[in-house]
Amino acid sequence: MSEKTHTRDRIGTSETETETQTETTADEGLSCPECGGHVVTDEEHGETVCADCGLVVEEDSVDRGPEWRAFDAAEKDEKSRVGAPTTNTMHDKGLSTNIDWRDQDAYGRSLSSNQRQKMRRLRKWNERFRTRDSKERNLKQALGEIDRMASALGLPDNVRETASVIYRRALDEDLLPGRSIEGVSTACTYAAARMAGVPRSLDEIADVSRVSKDEVARTYRYVVRELKLEVKPADPEQYVPRFASSLGLSDEAELRAKQLLRNAKEQGVHSGKSPVGLAAAAVYAAALLTNEKTTQAAVSEVADISEVTIRNRYHELLEAEEGLAA
Repeated sequence: MSEKTHTRDRIGTSETETETQTETTADEGLSCPECGGHVVTDEEHGETVCADCGLVVEEDSVDRGPEWRAFDAAEKDEKSRVGAPTTNTMHDKGLSTNIDWRDQDAYGRSLSSNQRQKMRRLRKWNERFRTRDSKERNLKQALGEIDRMASALGLPDNVRETASVIYRRALDEDLLPGRSIEGVSTACTYAAARMAGVPRSLDEIADVSRVSKDEVARTYRYVVRELKLEVKPADPEQYVPRFASSLGLSDEAELRAKQLLRNAKEQGVHSGKSPVGLAAAAVYAAALLTNEKTTQAAVSEVADISEVTIRNRYHELLEAEEGLAA
């Protein structure tokens, strides 16, 4: 470290100088070569200075902060460049390198034949390094299935994250032997949707899954039991907004359907009944009560449940409301 022979002008008392210096931090490993005094680092001026005699020990230090300024937290978040966040929805949590499949450079120009051959070779080895063992290959396939099913069902990102975490736990606790990857990933998606308050029926899950409905239900019960997941029974009211939106019903009809379901709960009608069937019947009854046009066939198609079930639950909901009014 080169020793400086000049000192900073000290105007006023040392207390005044301390107030004017911003972000001054102590450097524990240094002492002043002239007087042996305490050395501090002044981030604003980029200097290392003796606090006692004012000797500039080092100057022009590297500013490791950003080159931009931000005046509030929102602006700071917008300008920060830290890359994509880590995510459990990818087997490597998004920390690996991706090589684009298009044989083009940064300017969109096609690569030469030698460069294309080199890129193909790099892609091959990159893929081999990303999945180095059977566990990573298993995880990669399962997380791809979870993402595919969540997209088909219109589930939000937090459900995908939760489903991925549940699958990772199942894999770590060795619950997969004897069960298919598709079955366990479907069960994890079903459980995550219920835990997040955006449930999907078993029929809807089975429609987008590669396994049967019975296997999904069996694997779901097994995963919940072994991992001790706290999954509450599905509330029929959670299905109402989605059904009403798909049918194009008004907010009034949606609120009326929820009120019908609350009345049914007070009367104990919901016990032992399918929440999807109750929600579909409540939506149909609310549409009739608010003079909005819809049919049992339309509700049946949206809810993926039979018209017979809708008719039976429809009468039970109306009877429960009449009994409560009486």
